[in-house]
Amino acid sequence: MMKAVNILWVDDEIELLKPHIIFLESKGYRVETVNNGADAIDMVRDKEFDLIFLDENMPGLSGLETLSKIKDMAPVLPVVMITKSEEEYIMEEAIGSKIADYLIKPVNPKQILMAIKKITEQRRLVGQKTTANYQAEFNRLGMEISDCQTAQDWINVYRKLVFWELELEKHAEQGMDQVLQMQHVDANKAFARFIKKNYIDWFQSNDTKKPLMSPNVFREKIFPKLSQQKNTVVFVIDNLRYDQWKMLEPLLAPYYSVKSDDLFYSILPTATQFARNAMFAGLMPSEIEKLHPEYWLNEADEGSKNQFEEQLMQKQMSRLGIKASLFYEKVNNIDKGRKLVNNLGGLLNHNLSVIVVNFVDMLSHARTEMDMIRELASDESAYRSITLSWFEHSSLFELIKQLSEKEIPVAITTDHGTIRVHNPVKIAGDKTISTNLRYKQGKSLSYNPKEVFEVPNPQSVYLPKINVSTSYAFACNDDFFAYPNNYNHYVSYYKNTFQHGGVSLEEMLIPFILLEPRK
Repeated sequence: MMKAVNILWVDDEIELLKPHIIFLESKGYRVETVNNGADAIDMVRDKEFDLIFLDENMPGLSGLETLSKIKDMAPVLPVVMITKSEEEYIMEEAIGSKIADYLIKPVNPKQILMAIKKITEQRRLVGQKTTANYQAEFNRLGMEISDCQTAQDWINVYRKLVFWELELEKHAEQGMDQVLQMQHVDANKAFARFIKKNYIDWFQSNDTKKPLMSPNVFREKIFPKLSQQKNTVVFVIDNLRYDQWKMLEPLLAPYYSVKSDDLFYSILPTATQFARNAMFAGLMPSEIEKLHPEYWLNEADEGSKNQFEEQLMQKQMSRLGIKASLFYEKVNNIDKGRKLVNNLGGLLNHNLSVIVVNFVDMLSHARTEMDMIRELASDESAYRSITLSWFEHSSLFELIKQLSEKEIPVAITTDHGTIRVHNPVKIAGDKTISTNLRYKQGKSLSYNPKEVFEVPNPQSVYLPKINVSTSYAFACNDDFFAYPNNYNHYVSYYKNTFQHGGVSLEEMLIPFILLEPRK
């Protein structure tokens, strides 16, 4: 049974509103009345109310004066202003004082009832509607998952999964999000089967079903814009998932409109060393190793595996005949972010600016290593929330707002996503085996073939071979690799952490967003 809603109605002609009050009481609402602002303030001080109807034009304290004093005592108490006046300044004053709604006299009972429901029952009513809508969509979405045949089919399905995840998180009754999670797990299992069946074929020269992938993103999405625009700025936010982007999108709405909201496929491994180098070079990893060996480091080599991104981008532009000046910066701490904001003029002297932002990737690693961060980002919803909070207060957001003032188009993308892992899968190999939890490269790998996506011939997918017998194995779904020796340590330490490198919708289907500044 719902808790009764307590309403205070403040009006100097309250006796004339008796029919309205009787109507509301017949609907189960409790209504108390006063005919002046001073009494209203006393009532709010002494009792608890869920909603106030407040007349704007009263003798003594005016409605706006009463509103101000009520807000001082109860800042979150919803107040609906009712007035005879349609003067714009009165509306602006009331809205500026954070009223919940604004009604013009004469009001009828149904208007009042609608205002109450919108304020006190909106969350419940929207939640019920959202739940009903997802229940109606559940079977259709399940059939779409079963019927996916192409890379684009999976993009369409993943968009819908993310949409419902965010909708149910905001509005739905408890329990429905668990149903969606199970459907998401089923989708990832089917997606892994699709990748196992099709991924290697995508790299055959005559395969027309190959989707847009990491090496071709700049060639197809960015370089064609350079001839049309004086400046273009690309932000590569490491580890940004599509659901995280959808959380950031409303913050950007006052400054930019979304011209295109696309998804493309990260190559495997879905790890920075491979996927981001491929983006900047416009080449697959084994092609980078062959054409630019001075810019490629293998797993066992010392040094950062992404220290040559600017050089690789310059090589790609030169190879494609792109006559444009390039600005490149990697932001991995607060000072670099602030410096970039202060150096906006220097950035805009170039046709193309590419800025790598490492916060989200750093967050996922910190969550693994630090108990406090793991508590703050306990699940996908919390992970999105922290990402949103960071972005809202970041130098990146400040820079984007400044770019909008200069009417500079912006692209936001990433190199790969991440997934929260739960299920350990045993794997073994010699001492040269790579350390990533979602993929392994090395020789003499031992595992259950049914549990992984195996690539015995790395050349078939343009991956480097450290030696003649090097092979790759990729974890699928929410699995992660654990060594048989010290198995319990790996399971307890890494279970329920966010990882990347393997095969999942979250890791492989990643956003490319093109934003146009609002004039």
